[in-house]
Amino acid sequence: MTQRTLAGLVAVPLLVALWITAATWPLPYVTYEPGLTVDVLAETNGSEIIQVQGHRTYRDDGELRMTTVYVSQPDARVTLLELMRDWISREDSVYPYKAVYQENTTTEQNRQEGAVEMVSSQDAAIAVALDELGYDVKPAIEVLSVNDGAPADGKLEVRDIFLAVNGAKVASTDDVIKAVQEAPAGQPIDFLVRRDGEQTRVSVTPTTTDGKPTIGIQFGTGYEFPFQVSVNIDPNIGGPSAGLMFSLGIYDTLTPGSLTGGEVIAGTGTLDGTGKVGPIGGIQQKIVGARDAGAQLFMVPPDNCADAEGAPNGDMRLVKATTMHSAVQSIEAWVKDHDADLPTCEGDA
Repeated sequence: MTQRTLAGLVAVPLLVALWITAATWPLPYVTYEPGLTVDVLAETNGSEIIQVQGHRTYRDDGELRMTTVYVSQPDARVTLLELMRDWISREDSVYPYKAVYQENTTTEQNRQEGAVEMVSSQDAAIAVALDELGYDVKPAIEVLSVNDGAPADGKLEVRDIFLAVNGAKVASTDDVIKAVQEAPAGQPIDFLVRRDGEQTRVSVTPTTTDGKPTIGIQFGTGYEFPFQVSVNIDPNIGGPSAGLMFSLGIYDTLTPGSLTGGEVIAGTGTLDGTGKVGPIGGIQQKIVGARDAGAQLFMVPPDNCADAEGAPNGDMRLVKATTMHSAVQSIEAWVKDHDADLPTCEGDA
């Protein structure tokens, strides 16, 4: 056996091993793929997704579909083969890890953040829909999440509205922060909260973490509503990007007739308390998901217009939605005339 033959026999398995390692070694990228769509006007597990107490509801034909994206998790092993597949596909996307996640983010941290964002998103959606209908909606300070095993676990609940702390009225988040920070060691803090429309008193004794007293909650701006509205969505779906579609669904549920005219309409977009529609991630994948679900009209946030214009939307019409109010106007105009002149992304792309 010659030296050349021997070298070849050694080199081939080494080369194969190198290719296998390169193809399976995790790389610092995140993949986006089209996710499921959910009709917010529908039922799940036998109950309506949008539930209302204290106001008449109107259940009509048609669909308003929120859209989602399958995003690889922070600790997922994304390999070269997966990246190449998603890079080549017109329906998937690849992003650098640092463009999506902060360093050392865990899947559980990402889930918790998404859950908090979902609560805020739903509350803003309710507030905007009720404001569109002329109701007076007042801002409030509410619980957004409660950490498992924390002092507040089993005492405070998500969406509790803070009314008073240690007998003093709560006017801002600073009032709650100050009460926790200044609590004497081992002494409980007395909270008065509104829960499901009724006042409830709760005592929570802080513990010390990293040298600071804490009760283990996240809280922020919420709202006090004139009647109860809730959005019961799969808890595995997180993030704020369904705010616009939630608000449209609530508006449709509280008004006579079908906002959609019996058609399938989809969209995406965050929503702040003023009704302004904000940007989201994965617009192209959401458009693909809506297209495959049979949607005929898709609401696009203005800041996502450039990417939306390049998405494979098929025959589905893309409409720029700057606010929840403008989205309602566009849908109503389209229901009357499918060829109506509607706001588009063409000038923004």
